[in-house]
Amino acid sequence: MGKITGFLEYARQLPARRPVEKRTHDWNEVYEPFPEDMARAQAARCMDCGIPFCHLGCPLGNLIPEWNDLVYRGHWREASERLHATNNFPEFTGRLCPAPCEAACVLGIADDPVTIERMEYEIVETAWSNGWIVPIPPEVESGKSVAIVGSGPSGLACAQQLRRAGHRVTVYERDGRPGGLLRYGIPEFKMEKRFLDRRLEQLRAEGIEFVCDTYVGVDADTPDKTYYGWDATRKNRVSAKELLDSHNALVLAIGTGLSRNLDIPGRGLDGIHYALEYLRPSNLLREGVQCETFISAEDRDVVILGGGDTGADCLGTVHRQGAKSVLQLEILPKPPLSRPMDQPWPTYPMIFRTTSAHEEGGERYYSLNTKEFIGDENGHLNGMIVEEVSMEYQDGRPVFNSIDETGQTLKCNLALLALGFVGPEQSGVAAELKVEFNARGNIIVDSNWMTTTEGVFSCGDAARGQSLIVWAIAEGRSAAESVDAFLVGRQSFLPAPVKPGEVSIR
Repeated sequence: MGKITGFLEYARQLPARRPVEKRTHDWNEVYEPFPEDMARAQAARCMDCGIPFCHLGCPLGNLIPEWNDLVYRGHWREASERLHATNNFPEFTGRLCPAPCEAACVLGIADDPVTIERMEYEIVETAWSNGWIVPIPPEVESGKSVAIVGSGPSGLACAQQLRRAGHRVTVYERDGRPGGLLRYGIPEFKMEKRFLDRRLEQLRAEGIEFVCDTYVGVDADTPDKTYYGWDATRKNRVSAKELLDSHNALVLAIGTGLSRNLDIPGRGLDGIHYALEYLRPSNLLREGVQCETFISAEDRDVVILGGGDTGADCLGTVHRQGAKSVLQLEILPKPPLSRPMDQPWPTYPMIFRTTSAHEEGGERYYSLNTKEFIGDENGHLNGMIVEEVSMEYQDGRPVFNSIDETGQTLKCNLALLALGFVGPEQSGVAAELKVEFNARGNIIVDSNWMTTTEGVFSCGDAARGQSLIVWAIAEGRSAAESVDAFLVGRQSFLPAPVKPGEVSIR
């Protein structure tokens, strides 16, 4: 513990966000630089408490008190080594994770918690700027090879761990470039893609091969329609059998690609889109790729259905595209401003939060259920009917009861469905491999991350269900340990921070 009284001397402080009137006219990240002395003061707030509950909040098991102490003392390189010991991609989590570790911070019981997420960001960016992050290829090759389907955070983490264990690793991605939702779902203002590309270069230099523009799986149910902006009929195809024949193991890190629908009257009108249908072409455009399915919010009245992170991503994007008006609707009640009694520390509380996108404009409404979409004579969306609802629990499940059955009509000619995801695609590679799914629609894995098909593993959202980036990385690292043990026939030296189905305190 570098400064015994640090938590008494310094208040929690984060870097300032760039002025709204400036940042909504570009796609750069929203935060101003954070001076080193301020970062070190924030690290000094870490209490070195007897039992660091932040470890419990973080599925990666990040050594938070250790690297906070190192930052306070100015030992940035050592802090980077401790950070990378448990986290392959701290520049991702330092920008995108909702920080359940901070909710579990002991200081947060009676004060504002330590700025743990920001410390990750500062450590890793300092390391990159000083050239301390370099490729770490294996010293000995195992002679074994692994195919990983999907290049999101879980697939990338699994790939890097397995490559460092000496295995040949090939990552298959159906999109044009690797990254999954990190590239095609997360807007630039949350994470500029140059930071993703910088890390991908390290992975390539370590010997990981990426095969993009390739759809894995050739079963009869393979979709032939546009999927979030790309046409599967124009992609290269490879069968799962080919991968199994040419590799010693296969890992499915395909995420939860199926968006939750809203099956109500008027759903088929022009102007209603899934969030990723909207976000993906916008991100492609930022990379200079013209997409026929690009959707612009310019001069349109936009309604975003869903109050989560994806909804906020849509919100920030429509602001930058010049929407005329923006409403964000949530069927759940408005969360409280402070931690409710039924969500005690160290759990992650569901409280009212304001993101950078919410600062930029738009209005949020809660306890509203969408009953019907309204269109004109040409089939274009021009409004929607909503009703106010109350929520109660029956048998542990939320039930929504109408308060105003007559409802009210909202003006809207672009509706974005940010309602979450229902599971991975069950066609394509999953169907060809005959892996089984549980009642929630997720891939079934055993205690070693293996699916019901021998030699085929799964991790991340595909097996867990929709979750956080920090869980995706933790599961990718853990699955790599099991795959390594499977390949070499003995206990692996790789770390395994979590078990399949492990419950978060979030």
